[in-house]
Amino acid sequence: MALSRKIGLFLGPLLFIIILNLPFVLLSEKGDPVLAVAAWMVTWWITEAVSISVTALLPLVLFHLLDILTIDQVGANYGSRVVFLFFGGFVLALALEKVNLHKRIALNIIKVTGTTPNKVILGFMIATASLSMWISNTASTVVMLPIAMSVINLLVNDADGFTKNDQNFALSVMLGIAFSANAGGIATIIGTPPNIVLIGFLEENYNIEISFFKWLLIGLPFSIIMITISYLVLVKWMFPNRELKFDASKDVISDELKKLGPISGKEKKVLLIFGITVALWIFRQLINEVFPDLNLKDAIISVGAAIALFAIPHSLKKGDFILEWKDTQKLAWGILILFGGGLALAAGMKASGIVDIIAEAIAASNISVLVTASLLILLMLFMTELMSNVALITVLAPVVAGIAIGLDIPMLYLLVPVTMASSCAFMLPMATPPNAIVFASGYIKVHQMARVGFILNMIAVGLLILLFQFVIPWIF
Repeated sequence: MALSRKIGLFLGPLLFIIILNLPFVLLSEKGDPVLAVAAWMVTWWITEAVSISVTALLPLVLFHLLDILTIDQVGANYGSRVVFLFFGGFVLALALEKVNLHKRIALNIIKVTGTTPNKVILGFMIATASLSMWISNTASTVVMLPIAMSVINLLVNDADGFTKNDQNFALSVMLGIAFSANAGGIATIIGTPPNIVLIGFLEENYNIEISFFKWLLIGLPFSIIMITISYLVLVKWMFPNRELKFDASKDVISDELKKLGPISGKEKKVLLIFGITVALWIFRQLINEVFPDLNLKDAIISVGAAIALFAIPHSLKKGDFILEWKDTQKLAWGILILFGGGLALAAGMKASGIVDIIAEAIAASNISVLVTASLLILLMLFMTELMSNVALITVLAPVVAGIAIGLDIPMLYLLVPVTMASSCAFMLPMATPPNAIVFASGYIKVHQMARVGFILNMIAVGLLILLFQFVIPWIF
């Protein structure tokens, strides 16, 4: 067990006890117990002393014992409709992966983009980002990595050996996969956990709803711009592969597609359910206007899709279904608990008046709105290089909401760019699973990822500030 984990294991409850027993009031009589719980949770989240999902269960016990919220009030957060929205998304992703449809989609995208070196890199990036919009960025990276390794091996084993141009190509492919996995998830509500945390926080605490379509309006263009910039920085600036030529990559892609065989009946059914689900998410508001009695919600559509994947038979005679319940062993149940814990912590911070205290302090100060937004975006983006973005947004969302109230601006103006910033970690291998996975390939050194990652981090900060200033007020 790492020393940091050992220290964190004892430091968390120690901070909790110290804050509870201070001879003076830090924030308020009601706020200090919540602050003590938050200190314990943040310490365990940062050090990963225990699983981050286990840490998320602390409010369920401590809030009731400290008389912050009743057990029923706390427990309701773990069964929030937003948790079920993501559950449905997880099941949909599970089906895509089970029938290998995600791999077929990725390979066909790469095949369409072309087989010149830079087009291959672009193909890998578009394919990875497209998958990350719907399945976890970890899964999308794991799918793309072996295909990318096969293409790179063509260069390693060719007549001229592994030249500088070859190395630059390998770097661009690997980093392109990681960066597009991170940026791709920003495009949709279900693409990355921080987005869901924000949606849940707003719905549960302020009755503010962001529809799938509305998020897509802002998330998809940002993802496309960020991936385009990443591609240009990699192949035109940092790691150009001039004069590199190879045609055999086309054979690798064709061979991988041949291994999958013709599209199966199960794949067609999953594709149909997936298409209907996405269409319902996008056109939900229009459908509700035409059929107001339906009152469709994103979570209802999500769970409905999940039920369909378990209930629609592939072969009724054989009793063969697309998904069986045993398939859910691969489901990230811990993340669903993590969402619940985050919502519970936010509810405790609101109920105890911490958000109001922050709002009053900001209102009393004379801080520029633009400077505050810029600093929050910068802080979130670089902090997420060192700790879980889900944990970060869970803790900081109520704080940012309080700051927005204090500045007298709609909280969405601040919360949306800050949340998006939490998924823009491009610098360090340990920052996100995609970064760690491609780093493990052996083709990337830490200083190479950090150098290009820092540039992309700063570009992301600039884009998010522009988003805050000009785009978000127009959409929201």
